Order: sequence, then structure tokens, then C-alpha cells
Amino acid sequence: MDDKIKALLEELRVHLQNDGGDMELVKIEGKNVFLKLKGACGCCPHAQMTLKSGIERILREQLDPEIVVHRVAENA
Repeated sequence: MDDKIKALLEELRVHLQNDGGDMELVKIEGKNVFLKLKGACGCCPHAQMTLKSGIERILREQLDPEIVVHRVAENA
């Protein structure tokens, strides 16, 4: 499952990069995915919506409905 999550996240990165941002996979623990938003995405007021309504929704729809995405602080 980890490899599938990593591959799908890699596909999604291009959308963030097109807006001047990026994301970094910090770790995967079971069905919990920890991401760090970078660049423009790191300070965007819509960052939480990007994670939950965007990335988490897609991971759940395409891989497993129990996946939960958590945001890791950029300076962590």
C-alpha cells in the first residue's frame, strides 16, 4: 500500500508545483499519511482544504477510504 500511496502522491505533486508549491512525504504509518506542504502551499490559507478536500479525498477514492492525511509543520 505504501508504494501505491507514494506513486499517487507523486502524480498529485505536479498540481501543487504548477501553483508555486510542493509537498514532501514525511512518513506513512498504516493508513495515516504525513505531508509537509512547501513553497506557496506552505503558507497558503487554503492549505488544510488542499490536504483534506484534495489530496486525502483522492487517496481515499483511489486507494482506501480509511486513509487520513495529516499536515506536518513546515519547520518540523
